[in-house]
Amino acid sequence: MKKIIIALTILSLAACNKNNDKADGYGNFEATEVTISAEANGKIEFLNLEEGVVLEPNASIGLIDTTQLYLNKQQLLASKTTIFSKSKNVLSQTNVLQEQLKTTLIEQKRVQNMYAENAATKRQVDEVEGKVNVLKEQIKSLGTQDAPILNEAKSIDVQIEKINDQIQKSKIINPIKGTVLAKYAEPNEITAFGKPLYKIANISEMTLRVYVSETQLSAIKVGQKVNVKIDSDAEMKSYPGTISWIASAAEFTPKIIQTKEERVNLVYAVKVSVKNDGRLKIGMPAEMWIK
Repeated sequence: MKKIIIALTILSLAACNKNNDKADGYGNFEATEVTISAEANGKIEFLNLEEGVVLEPNASIGLIDTTQLYLNKQQLLASKTTIFSKSKNVLSQTNVLQEQLKTTLIEQKRVQNMYAENAATKRQVDEVEGKVNVLKEQIKSLGTQDAPILNEAKSIDVQIEKINDQIQKSKIINPIKGTVLAKYAEPNEITAFGKPLYKIANISEMTLRVYVSETQLSAIKVGQKVNVKIDSDAEMKSYPGTISWIASAAEFTPKIIQTKEERVNLVYAVKVSVKNDGRLKIGMPAEMWIK
């Protein structure tokens, strides 16, 4: 009887060790990969990047030829100068008429005073009033002529702003901090709007996506610390990780799980954030161990 109890204890311990040697989740590392595309058409003047290089955000790394845009802008500026010269001519004529109107109004007041004292005729009053009305109509007409000129100048301003935006987009500016994963273009190549130039990802912190069963959900929560292990020569290397996301809905077990029993089960996706010391790569397999 004693031998039977000892045997059962050994089997129990062996079973416990076997369970302890099994990870709580399996998956692969991933990162948010961003493909940077051209926002202009033309020849690439320069593109200062290589695969594996770490780029800082807002760094200027390339330029697409802007010669035609520059020439178009100069042409619009010349047209704007011509338009403003027309507007200045209209303004000059308006100023002359304004001065004439000012003198005529003084004369009108003097004639009206003379007419009140019977020193002027009604005809003289009517004549000076007619001059005032004519000058006012002329000034109004010039204002009408100046309006389309000013509108044309505003239209050119909008076109210049559009070209300025195109010139700015011809500059290849890196948007985020990260490591260049792939380079799709070279200097002196012709590119087009939307054509990929390079792919970048911030791999300083990697995400391990694993899948757990429904029975394991009660043992994990967002913000929980876990161990992440990767294969190594001697023994598995361990990294501290933090659960950053747990799926709200179940899905079928992904194809990377091979056994028939596990394939028929529903699992939940879990993301674990892990600081990268340079050894972790996108697509690398890893295990999650709940502490």
